Amino acid sequence: MPGLFNWLSKKKVPSKAESSANRHTASPRRQFISTPASWAMEKLEQHLFCWLLEASPRDFQRHQDQVGRILAELGQHIRQGKLDELPRQPMTLPMLLRALSDPDISRSEVTRIILDDPALTEHLLQVANSPYFRPSEQTIETVDQAVFVLGLQGIRSVISAAIMRPMLSARNSSEVQFAQRVWRWGLTCARAAELVARQHGKDTSAYFMVSLLPALAHITLFREVRRIHHRLHGDNTLLPPGAVTGALQQFDWTCTQILANDWNLPPRYFAHLLAAERPVPGQPQTPLYDGILIGTREVLRFANQRNLAEEDLEAAVSVSRGELGSIRQTILGMLKEGG
Repeated sequence: MPGLFNWLSKKKVPSKAESSANRHTASPRRQFISTPASWAMEKLEQHLFCWLLEASPRDFQRHQDQVGRILAELGQHIRQGKLDELPRQPMTLPMLLRALSDPDISRSEVTRIILDDPALTEHLLQVANSPYFRPSEQTIETVDQAVFVLGLQGIRSVISAAIMRPMLSARNSSEVQFAQRVWRWGLTCARAAELVARQHGKDTSAYFMVSLLPALAHITLFREVRRIHHRLHGDNTLLPPGAVTGALQQFDWTCTQILANDWNLPPRYFAHLLAAERPVPGQPQTPLYDGILIGTREVLRFANQRNLAEEDLEAAVSVSRGELGSIRQTILGMLKEGG
């Protein structure tokens, strides 16, 4: 099972399309070694795709002739570095990343950097008032108030989400549901990874941002597939769900790496990605790994979709039962408030 979940589970040798995609593709993956975590990730993948696309596993097997042509062209575009829907690096990202990584930055300096970008200011206030971040019923009305209420650590994650939010918003009615669900999934995984990182004294803001990249890769590949499908088959034919799931399975990890590279993310962000892709045998899983597993399971559970049994989740993650319970309680509260 290639793609993001294969990256987090099977670690198999990549397909020809993956291995030749471009220079950003991961190094050859290790032979599959079954673990509770890899089993859990594999089991969750199809459930996630069914929910994101409002489709059944049987739907993914239909129109295989169309699916094959679409995926072949998508693979060629990736190999040639011609992804039309790849989001460009936000102009303020380099400065914001420096701010996010500076442990000595002041609240006033963070406020100034945000206010210098009116679009970021607008999105930040929207995100700060979402159930995922707002600590109380009181509305956050200004950037200065957001920095004060959330603190420097909290505002770092809000900045990351505010940067990503416009790129993960639906452009038209045909992608509203997919975009909304991908955003919820990505944000839940990011919050879960952040909470795991906090439990273990890790870099919470870096894990939060890097955990949002797979969601951005999802929407990027979804749009690429739609663009190719419309060109090949016209606007009056329905997009086969199997084309989207095939793209996510084959190219999501590659697209995630391309994004990280094109945005010139700091080395530690790449280190977090690679540590999840190539875990050291016998060592605990990373917050990114655990965050995606916990976030995916909780999003599906909240949406009344098939997921994992409680004991299977506990066996798959590298946090204690008490830590897992605390993380899940926080995530569930945010999902309930978000509706």
